[in-house]
Amino acid sequence: MASRTRDDGAGEGRVRLYCLAHAGAGVASYRRWPTAAGTTLDVTPLPLPGRENRRREPRITDRAALLADLLPPLLTAARLGPYALYGHSLGALVAYTLTRALADAGAPPPLLLAVGACPPPHTSTALVGAADLPDADLLPLLENLGSLPSGTSASPGGLWRRSVLPVLRDDLRLAASLRAAALHPATGGPVTCPVLVFAGSDDPLTEPATLTHWQRWTTGPIVSHTVTGDHFFADSPDLPHLVARACRDRLAAPATRGQR
Repeated sequence: MASRTRDDGAGEGRVRLYCLAHAGAGVASYRRWPTAAGTTLDVTPLPLPGRENRRREPRITDRAALLADLLPPLLTAARLGPYALYGHSLGALVAYTLTRALADAGAPPPLLLAVGACPPPHTSTALVGAADLPDADLLPLLENLGSLPSGTSASPGGLWRRSVLPVLRDDLRLAASLRAAALHPATGGPVTCPVLVFAGSDDPLTEPATLTHWQRWTTGPIVSHTVTGDHFFADSPDLPHLVARACRDRLAAPATRGQR
């Protein structure tokens, strides 16, 4: 069953913000965003199949399945008023992919694409191709890269290893598919909207210096921010505030008013 978005508009002067989560996770990181974002954003998290209220649905591991699941409701919602996307880590690749697919389908572009804790598609990290590594190799890699949440028990019989690790592996497969599609001339290339890029100050997976390379992936302007935190900074109160401010600026721009 495809994910559903609300079919009403975001409201006068408001922007619908669709949020995508990091690998192996649901959308709990966004639970405080509606309060932190203020009155500008209607925060709408989009959980992928196989987790939270969609846990009984088959997980997806490739671009075609992702678009079949999320693109139809977003095509409808994109025509109802201003919207933006934020994706964290894997979610950033998902948000980029959706932005490209929405443009290919002729939908109005988002006010902006915001990405966090994610190197641009053309760069490589140690996790690229890691989906099928044995547990003995994958778990230390995740820990060294700061991609294993603190306090996680990865013991063989632990709940995390039984319930979360299989989801994480499938999400790494999805990430590999999305990176490959981004590099293919028929399915990739730059988006046309502004890109807002975030890095964690202590994230070993995505150093702030690499953020400027996202410029290759948009024909619009790019703005970079470094926020306090490691790889898992999506629950930072600064993040929704900065995204909301950028959306307000876009709404106030003459070109945006003409577009809408």
